[in-house]
Amino acid sequence: MPILRHILALLILSGLVWIGLLLHESLGRQASFLVLGGAAFGFVLQRSRFCFFCILREWMEEGEVRGVLGIITALAVGTLGYLVLFGAWVPDPGAGFLPPRAHIGPVSWVILLGGLTFGIGMSLSGSCLSAHLYRLGEGSWMSLVALAGAVAGFILGFSVWNRLWSLTLAEAEPVWLPATLGYAGAAAVQLAVLAGLAVWLLSRLRPASSPGAVQGYGIGEIWQRVMVRRWPAWVGGVAVGLIGTALYLRADPLGVTAELSRHSRDLGSTLGLSPERLEGLDRLAGCIVSDTSQLIGNNGIFVLAMVAAAFAAALLAGQFRIEKKHPRNMASSLIGGVFLGFGSMIALGCSIGTLLSGISALALTGWLFALAMVAGIWISLPLRRWIL
Repeated sequence: MPILRHILALLILSGLVWIGLLLHESLGRQASFLVLGGAAFGFVLQRSRFCFFCILREWMEEGEVRGVLGIITALAVGTLGYLVLFGAWVPDPGAGFLPPRAHIGPVSWVILLGGLTFGIGMSLSGSCLSAHLYRLGEGSWMSLVALAGAVAGFILGFSVWNRLWSLTLAEAEPVWLPATLGYAGAAAVQLAVLAGLAVWLLSRLRPASSPGAVQGYGIGEIWQRVMVRRWPAWVGGVAVGLIGTALYLRADPLGVTAELSRHSRDLGSTLGLSPERLEGLDRLAGCIVSDTSQLIGNNGIFVLAMVAAAFAAALLAGQFRIEKKHPRNMASSLIGGVFLGFGSMIALGCSIGTLLSGISALALTGWLFALAMVAGIWISLPLRRWIL
């Protein structure tokens, strides 16, 4: 019954707020913000369907550009938000210091391999890692299978990390655009690129078809717009950009793979598949955790709140259902998950941690990952169509 679904959803959301306030008293502001920020992020992802793969597939196969414009909006809002924080934290970007905790990784062919592999994994599994997580809250068994594959992919990535480090990463340097161009120059270049992409996409924008569109602003209509129908892409983009900025200010840069990498490494070590020491990893900023001593870390708190809020949003929208898929789909999700995990590990993050947070931080690696990821999706979409 809808009323029971709605009551359960409101209890979950209220519980998340209560836990956030409780953690503020016991563990401090950061833990509290991780719960509240994770809940907001999960709710926004579910309501706006902010899935990088779905958005890019719609563009490549159907010519639908609104979702891509939503991604560009998130990047623009995130860029402006990060610039405000950087100006306070690193007044002189040319002094040789990188902003604290920002996802600015070393530039080498490894980031391209990671992005390409991740893009292929998105096609085969049907989503990026962040979307698989919020779809857990919608009852997706496919996402659970893909995440299991991602664990195997992370372990595979850990097993080759030391080799990659000695081959290229030890000598690779991070490239932070403000260090070369200054804040004004870096902002001008990055925002100009985003604006240029937006103008190009807008020239290809098709009129929206809206059969059965909700009209008026009564309580029922507002409920449909906010809780049932998919939010406009630009609304999701603005919300994601603001959440990313706020999370960086109060806790850590936005990302969803750190906790998964933590437990993957722990499992790999137990099975004797991961090296005891990962060279240089503790010196690099990204969404990969080298320390496995904690039962649950900051990212784990964030992700649990994210999945719970996505579950609540799905209940409110009537979109929670346990899906049944053909074994061939499950196998594709599992293999795709391996690609996702491997790509995330060697790239130090996924479409959220490396692409979104990286580009927002004006890191060259964010752009390189994005280009390689899009290429990976493009070359693997025919394979996805053949399999499915």
